[in-house]
Amino acid sequence: MTTQAECRRPDRRIVITALGVAQILAWGTSFYFPAVFAGPIVADTGWSLGMVVSGTTVGLLVAGLISPQVGRFIHKHGGRSVLLSSSVLYAAGLAGIGLSPTLPIYLAAWILLGLGMGTGLYDAVFAALGHMYGHEARTPITNLTLFGGFASTICWPLSAFMIDHAGWRAACFIYAALHLFLSLPLQAIVVRRQNADTASSGVQRAEAAAKALPIQNEAVLFWLIALVMSLVSGIGTIVVVHLLIFLQAKGVDYAGAVALGTLFGPSQVIARVGERLFGSRYHPVWTLIASCALMALGLLLLWGGLKPLILIIVLYGAGYGVSWIARGTLPLALFGPARFPRLMGKLAFPSLIVQALAPSAGALLIERSGVDATLGVLTVFALINVLLVGILWVACKRQISAAA
Repeated sequence: MTTQAECRRPDRRIVITALGVAQILAWGTSFYFPAVFAGPIVADTGWSLGMVVSGTTVGLLVAGLISPQVGRFIHKHGGRSVLLSSSVLYAAGLAGIGLSPTLPIYLAAWILLGLGMGTGLYDAVFAALGHMYGHEARTPITNLTLFGGFASTICWPLSAFMIDHAGWRAACFIYAALHLFLSLPLQAIVVRRQNADTASSGVQRAEAAAKALPIQNEAVLFWLIALVMSLVSGIGTIVVVHLLIFLQAKGVDYAGAVALGTLFGPSQVIARVGERLFGSRYHPVWTLIASCALMALGLLLLWGGLKPLILIIVLYGAGYGVSWIARGTLPLALFGPARFPRLMGKLAFPSLIVQALAPSAGALLIERSGVDATLGVLTVFALINVLLVGILWVACKRQISAAA
């Protein structure tokens, strides 16, 4: 039976489109920011490239530290105020970067941007969608990742155009304005304030969770998911950041490496489309198993120097792309919508911390041991992750069978 609250709720396609636009801006002006902005900032200010890029590390660390609190807040109050605050924090952080006269102020602005990341990237939005749609959130989460997959495709050329024509500082101000005058109103329209009906629904969900029988092996499942997701984040981030170096070490010239690198984004999106079309037919644990297996296979082939490299990029990109879907849908399926927002915040904490430290760790490993050794280490960790996700499957096998 459709409730009054559901009747007043915007069409899901409108909700996901609005949130998807906000996600493109959110990812494009944070995680993908240094790829285009770092060079012009270094050239203009004389700051070191390492310190400029470390802004992303600062942002991700802040996002990881606040993620448990964000999850708990969404669990109690819904996602509206969190998502709206993210747009304001993004605008403030980008404006701060654009105004930065010194490196310490630049890095301090990344703290604000990190607060925006912690309240506005996938983990927070997944939790908000779980709060809004309950067990039906799997499809909205999958659809949202389709938008996020285009963040670099849209924001990299847009950033380059703005920097070329107006300078990097003006580009930061323009992005800040887009967060305030595009993302903020879009999210305000589609993520409604909790009214009496939705508040009552939230109380009912909380009561249902309290009365529900405890999930078998709940702590084991949680820590296995956290470990697998953290390894996926660490491996994935190192490969994304150092992909061109890896490809050039395999005999590809710079132009060819760039051309191959452009296949990474579309591979993620195509895999997510496949998950969108067929994902309802199987449990999300199989999405995570496929993700870990494809990432391990791609790295194993790359480390071994096998060809063609196009196939390797497609396989690895597909695995990494669907990992983000599993990151949202698997906890929802295993722990239920009542627990989901709070657990999503707790799961995000280790993943974001690992993601923040991974690029520097990868660079250090490349400098000290070389590219082949680095690929070997990543491959070993990816294979360990396949083993861990197999253990996870065994641990939740009874629950999967019951759900089927």
